[in-house]
Amino acid sequence: MGSKSGTGAKAEPEPDLKSESESKVPPKSKPKVAPKSKPKSTPEPKPKASAKPKASAKPESHLAMVRRARRINRELAELYPYAHPELDFRNAFELLVATVLSAQTTDLRVNQTTPALFAAYPTPEDMAAAVPEEMEEIIRPTGFFRAKTKSLMGLSTALRDNFDGEVPGRLEDLVTLPGVGRKTANVVLGNAFGVPGITVDTHFGRLVRRWKWTDQEDPVKVEADVAAIFPKSEWTMLSHRVVFHGRRICHARKPACGACPIAPLCPSYGEGETDPEKARKLLKYEMGGRPGQRLSPPPDYPGAPAPALGAE
Repeated sequence: MGSKSGTGAKAEPEPDLKSESESKVPPKSKPKVAPKSKPKSTPEPKPKASAKPKASAKPESHLAMVRRARRINRELAELYPYAHPELDFRNAFELLVATVLSAQTTDLRVNQTTPALFAAYPTPEDMAAAVPEEMEEIIRPTGFFRAKTKSLMGLSTALRDNFDGEVPGRLEDLVTLPGVGRKTANVVLGNAFGVPGITVDTHFGRLVRRWKWTDQEDPVKVEADVAAIFPKSEWTMLSHRVVFHGRRICHARKPACGACPIAPLCPSYGEGETDPEKARKLLKYEMGGRPGQRLSPPPDYPGAPAPALGAE
């Protein structure tokens, strides 16, 4: 308010005002009312921007989003150079079965269950001929064991009758098997056949929406949006890295924002705990000094193997 009146006094050259000001204020004191120094004393935007690594108010262009997404992928590759599928398997059939079992349960529980399952039914032919009640008892720890038994016996029968007992290496064939959808097919193709694929599970979908790579909820649309950002050669490993990050740091209910190495690239920073000490306590698996989900992890995995069933 003071600066406005001062500016007005300067602008009007009428004699009566001039003489009035001369009688009250010495001419040398007039420059005092200039408001030029005020903006320098309040540089508020800078501290705000550095304190919270969120996206600016200006809408992000598609090109900027793609560059940020690819940088996140590079950062995740450095953070998780050992990223891998967290299901134990020795061949395509075991991976297919383990992935079907992983619905509505943890990979750890699946890994603790499959040794006994594959000892009893090592091939599709063996599993197709199983006594349902006996298989149900083996896979009971994974939950929904009756529905899963039906799916496993159905897909094993289809493999035996339609594919000579071999797991097919094409998505269009895999999705014809009972209990096998696009997500399961991409897991098998990417990790058993080396065919690039994006696996959209709950962790992947949650993170790519937090990072504003997509706003879609439907997994097929999410897959299409993310596939358009990255070269095909990155799809499989990108899936592992994103899922690893979702399980270890960027959790569903309480993300460990204060301990997240990619926080400056995240437009959703602040949804979780931002205090570094408190955030570190939220880290899981090897990041938190605890075993991962595999009983037989790959050699370069830095964490401890998970315990067998009943040994937790």
